[in-house]
Amino acid sequence: MTGILWNLGAFLLALGILIAVHEYGHFWVARRCGVYVEKFSIGFGKALWRKVGKDGTEYTLAMIPLGGYVKMLDERVEPVESERRHMAFNNKKLWQRSAIVAAGPMANFVFAIFAYWVVYLIGVPAVKPVIGEIAPQSIAAKAGIEGGMELKTVSGIKTAEWESVNMAMISHIGDKEMVVTVTAPGTSYEVVKHLDLSDWSFDPESERVLTTLGITPYSPKITLVISQLVEDGAAISAGLRLNDEIIAIGGESVTEWQQVVDAVRSHPQQMLTMVVLRDGVPVTLSLTPEAKAEGDELVGYAGFAPNVDPWPESYRINLQYGPIEAVGKAAEKTWQLVTLTFDMVTKLVTGDVAMKNLSGPISIAKGAGMTADYGMVYFLGFLALISVNLGIVNLLPLPVLDGGHLMFFAIEAVTRRPVSERVQDIGYRVGSAILVALMAVALFNDFTRL
Repeated sequence: MTGILWNLGAFLLALGILIAVHEYGHFWVARRCGVYVEKFSIGFGKALWRKVGKDGTEYTLAMIPLGGYVKMLDERVEPVESERRHMAFNNKKLWQRSAIVAAGPMANFVFAIFAYWVVYLIGVPAVKPVIGEIAPQSIAAKAGIEGGMELKTVSGIKTAEWESVNMAMISHIGDKEMVVTVTAPGTSYEVVKHLDLSDWSFDPESERVLTTLGITPYSPKITLVISQLVEDGAAISAGLRLNDEIIAIGGESVTEWQQVVDAVRSHPQQMLTMVVLRDGVPVTLSLTPEAKAEGDELVGYAGFAPNVDPWPESYRINLQYGPIEAVGKAAEKTWQLVTLTFDMVTKLVTGDVAMKNLSGPISIAKGAGMTADYGMVYFLGFLALISVNLGIVNLLPLPVLDGGHLMFFAIEAVTRRPVSERVQDIGYRVGSAILVALMAVALFNDFTRL
């Protein structure tokens, strides 16, 4: 229950910030274009707080935090006194109306740059994208990529860390080829590799992009020596101690930690014989893992963790820059997100990306809660990602969205006359139906992931 409330709180905070940014974009440009703004609202429904500013605008925080709006003086909505007609939105020049509408999504992109700027000022610890292993006969293996190589670029996008690699590779869903540059261990000479994606099958919902290409990132060796024990857990009850080295479990000798994990998980509330080396002497113990639910099945849990070798210092990086350099890095990161999101939306329309991968508010809430757990830097990165997505979604040419209004303005620019109210009304109805259908699919996908 606490986790749900935390996710909800983080979600509402994120949503409130992004809605305020988006609507402020409309508000700021409208004021600069001489349009009188009657109301600036964050949320819908009953007002929880309101204040009328010196500018005459009513600022409102409403009960339903799932959107917001800027109400401008407009003769199409209600009669306007003759002396105020020059301040009505509908009487402004076409370029002014277009700028006001486009300002919302643009504000989301500017906010993403700002969020990443703060992230890069604070600094983000990361590791270089060094490859650990390549699966035989995989797409990566056929391209000549080998373990120990470092990925430097993916289709021209610099990949300083694994997050950038994943983002760049996911954008290739539906493509026939991916071009990467790599460096061999101990060298700085970049070699170009071509990955044939003709037979590539990747489901973002259930698979990792690297795994489907046959790439396993380098990670420090996980030993069989116990370094952590959960108080009152099954491991302590069995007599396990810190620095014990596991050499056998369930009657089978073990050489890798994953073997221990598999044995424990597959034996909930069932006794397992475990042999450990303690001060060089074999000791036999009886371990009965506790049971915990994962989806529809019970898995074993024992409450101990292994010692992991440290990362080599040469693999560690800290993405931290000065105030000026951070602006460029933030803009570059935001542009990568913009192009990736546009690609994914296009592939969603063409069918290269399945509709089941569409996410809704529940998935966003989970992401908000998880990144908030990790700290401000990660939460800011999440806000930047969602802000870019919000900006691009609002630019879609659906009449109920900013992009739909811009589409009507483009038609007006060509025909030299506004689109008729009848055509606009039909467009709003169709656009609303499409938007509701997409939201229904996104919510359905969210519930199937619970």
